[in-house]
Amino acid sequence: MSVVEIILLSISIAALGGWLLTWFIHTVALIYGIRKLHKPSPQISPEDLQGVSIIKPLVGVDSNLYYNLETFFNIKYPAYELLFSVHDEQDPAIMIVQKLIERYPKVDAKLFIGMKYVGPNGKVNNMMKPFEACKYDLVNISDSSIKASPEVLMDMVGHMTADTGLVLQMPFCCDRKGFAAIYEKVFFGTMQARNMLTAIALGINCSTGMSSMIRKEIVERAGGLQHFAQYLAEDFFLAHQTVQQGFKVKLSNMLAMQNSGAYSVDHFHQRLTRWGRLRVATVPTLLVLEPLSECILQGLLISWCVEYLFGLSSMAFFLMHVLVWFLVDYTLLNICQNGPLPFSKFEFLCAWLFRECTSSYLSLKGHFSSAIVWRHRKYRLRWGGTIEEI
Repeated sequence: MSVVEIILLSISIAALGGWLLTWFIHTVALIYGIRKLHKPSPQISPEDLQGVSIIKPLVGVDSNLYYNLETFFNIKYPAYELLFSVHDEQDPAIMIVQKLIERYPKVDAKLFIGMKYVGPNGKVNNMMKPFEACKYDLVNISDSSIKASPEVLMDMVGHMTADTGLVLQMPFCCDRKGFAAIYEKVFFGTMQARNMLTAIALGINCSTGMSSMIRKEIVERAGGLQHFAQYLAEDFFLAHQTVQQGFKVKLSNMLAMQNSGAYSVDHFHQRLTRWGRLRVATVPTLLVLEPLSECILQGLLISWCVEYLFGLSSMAFFLMHVLVWFLVDYTLLNICQNGPLPFSKFEFLCAWLFRECTSSYLSLKGHFSSAIVWRHRKYRLRWGGTIEEI
């Protein structure tokens, strides 16, 4: 056997192994998704209900902000406080928060204006004042675009057992109109859900900061919230620190429902590019593994491999690979939706094909520059996830 044949055989076997691993990930995501997202929240006795401090860092206003924030004033939980923060006294979000505080005087809510600079991460700077003012040990960090369910705290606190330090909500999207909304829902209900469900099931750090609950003591032992201001993906390192201190990270039964009033395909592509750069900077092995785990690229590679190894038709195998992947993704999206989808199967097909065909381009685009624009600030990203503001 020649050197070239040995190399080709090694590539084929490696590709086959990667393909089998990918379908293992699909299977785990489907099984864990059904078990996790479709079962009742944990039962918890009234005496075990700990108080919760909810931190809502705000920057600017969109058409759904008032409604999204109002859902937090209607949470059914005996002891919680709402801590809003804006870094600029001219921010229009201040008026919305003040109106809600006046409308719901019985809810323990406060507004903090002006950030405390502790590092380049603007979100951490914005959260410093409310974090220092938290009167409860359990802290829920929630993005401004999240729409809360009345039972969300009951569910998250129910998962916060003595051995647990962090409870995550898997991000998903509310039903909204337009192709961009369908595109976002397809992404979060397929690729994002698949990776996060599998990672949590296998005990791998796959944190997201859209909505998470952490024990305040974990942050303080790490050096305080200011310790995480050196990173842009502070959520990933909060989860990492949780595991380092011997606590578990669990997934809530309820999804973090994103309901931003400002969305478009271009805006979402900017988010995907930014997230891609962050993932590679924090976990460098994803530079190679992530593109090879996408449907189209992996399908092309494995189709060539099965023809080389077994003499099967590469075209037939590729079409079967894409079809089964499509059906599994559609099933997983329905598991996340847990109800009728707000769009047709044809619209799903268009959004799914668009995502699959653009994923490799967006992945490559993310590697052309180390600069990241986030919330009107520009950062230079370093290996390890640290940043410096440009």
